[in-house]
Amino acid sequence: MKVNVGTIDRIFRVIIGVAIVGAGFYYQSYWGAIGLVPIFTAVFGFCPGYLPFGISTCSVQKEKT
Repeated sequence: MKVNVGTIDRIFRVIIGVAIVGAGFYYQSYWGAIGLVPIFTAVFGFCPGYLPFGISTCSVQKEKT
């Protein structure tokens, strides 16, 4: 599993995930469980939705030769 989620992307995912989970608790709805998806992708640094499009928001450092 290759990391394809950058630091800024991770921060936004955690904020959005916590907001969705919080709204789920506030409205007493199981839809708040959807907020766990962006939290897990932020924790693991991998987003399967990026794979088909070849997107990567993490910075890649090139090796010096």
